Amino acid sequence: MEAIIQTEDLSISFGGHVAVDSVSITIPSKKFTSIIGPNGAGKTTFFNLLSGQLSPTKGSIFYKEEEITKLSTTERTRLGIGRSFQITNVFPNLTVLENVRLAVQSQKKVRYNMIAHFRHFKQFEQKSYEILEKVFLLEKADSKAVNLAHGEKRKLEIAMLLALETELLLLDEPTAGMSLEEVPAIIDVIKQLKQEDDRTIVLIEHKMDMIMDLSDEVLVLFHGELLAKGKPEEIVQNETVQSAYLGGMYDEKQLT
Repeated sequence: MEAIIQTEDLSISFGGHVAVDSVSITIPSKKFTSIIGPNGAGKTTFFNLLSGQLSPTKGSIFYKEEEITKLSTTERTRLGIGRSFQITNVFPNLTVLENVRLAVQSQKKVRYNMIAHFRHFKQFEQKSYEILEKVFLLEKADSKAVNLAHGEKRKLEIAMLLALETELLLLDEPTAGMSLEEVPAIIDVIKQLKQEDDRTIVLIEHKMDMIMDLSDEVLVLFHGELLAKGKPEEIVQNETVQSAYLGGMYDEKQLT
């Protein structure tokens, strides 16, 4: 199966603390992979290495067989790697449509122009509406982002990543901070993206029911190391994984 991203002995240390320790993984193209592990396992740090927010102490990262270890975040985004954060990252004083349209313009390398009215770029506006429909935000197009509920801001952030035409979507706890009522809506968005089958999704998440429902493969990190990988049903039955979680914030019921 074709790989979209690979790591070889990827490691990063902060002082004497090894946050990611010699992790070698292969993420298959157009599949849904989830990364789980107790708090402090190195999941978000690993994402930061993949997306370029951090540089590894040692090891290599390959995207479509080309090494990208030394590329910047911007350069990786241009290649097709998009990453969401635990804290939403949108322009609060712009409308929902404007947020997405600016991302579309950025992908097409069209700079913001104070003189030209945005109506001169109808193709960008149309593309933006199509993306908003995908994430179920079409009715909020004219609302300012600051006025959105937390779950809606998460949808908008995903919409902006889609506008950048990302082939690899790194989602870092997209349901973090949401109320129970908001969670199903973001899960519906992620399911919709998976069904389109035209991009690779890698998810960090603590909700095991969501992991079981969406994942083709699950990777387990523990103390910065790759502890296990396999299909969701294999992971929840893995005694080593259960022991690791019992020592963390989970109990065995959450893994079965």
